[in-house]
Amino acid sequence: MNPRHHLDASTVLGYAAGALSLELAIVAATHLAACAHCRRQLENAEQVGGILVEQQQPATAEDDHQQALRRAMLEHLSTPVPAGRVQAVRTEEQDPVPTDPDRLPVTLHPYFGASYRALRWRWISPGVQCIRAAGLNTLLLLKIAPSRALPAHGHDGTELTQILLGSYDDALGHFAPGDVADLDSETQHQPVTTAGAPCVCVSALDAPLRFSGWLASRLQPLFKL
Repeated sequence: MNPRHHLDASTVLGYAAGALSLELAIVAATHLAACAHCRRQLENAEQVGGILVEQQQPATAEDDHQQALRRAMLEHLSTPVPAGRVQAVRTEEQDPVPTDPDRLPVTLHPYFGASYRALRWRWISPGVQCIRAAGLNTLLLLKIAPSRALPAHGHDGTELTQILLGSYDDALGHFAPGDVADLDSETQHQPVTTAGAPCVCVSALDAPLRFSGWLASRLQPLFKL
């Protein structure tokens, strides 16, 4: 597995600082387990964070935006993270890329189980099924039929989507297993799954999607996306 789409630098910083929501952190950890490039970026971020902690200075009114961002990162780095949260989002070192085709990434086991075959999918629209993580309504697995165009949509916040099986194409390129779509409020796209096999991905949101079509917009409260 050689991912071509990676976590944004700000997401890596947020993960290193413990600043991501649990849902986003779980998806980020799933990508990190499959991506040596992003693991190196994480190591660099953690090293920089350690240096910043050592060199922390009182804030002044003349700080620019970059300095303010560093201060915010320092605050998170200096705040202990609950042990349960660390265990939930820091498991990529324990389980590299799985070799069993029926085995989900270990980062997802507490929320969806270990086996693809054991998953109980719920229909939400023609060609689209999902499973919501218990207690984490914005963390979900999606299974999308081959050659299926999803409704065009934008984002009111952040979306992280890690491809597990199958693939899709959109304006940002081709996304295959191991790739992550790290999307913000400026992104507008319409994923189209590749022919031949369903696309299975894990996704987390920190704000509802913004659909372009009137029908999808009317049905959005039903789908809770």
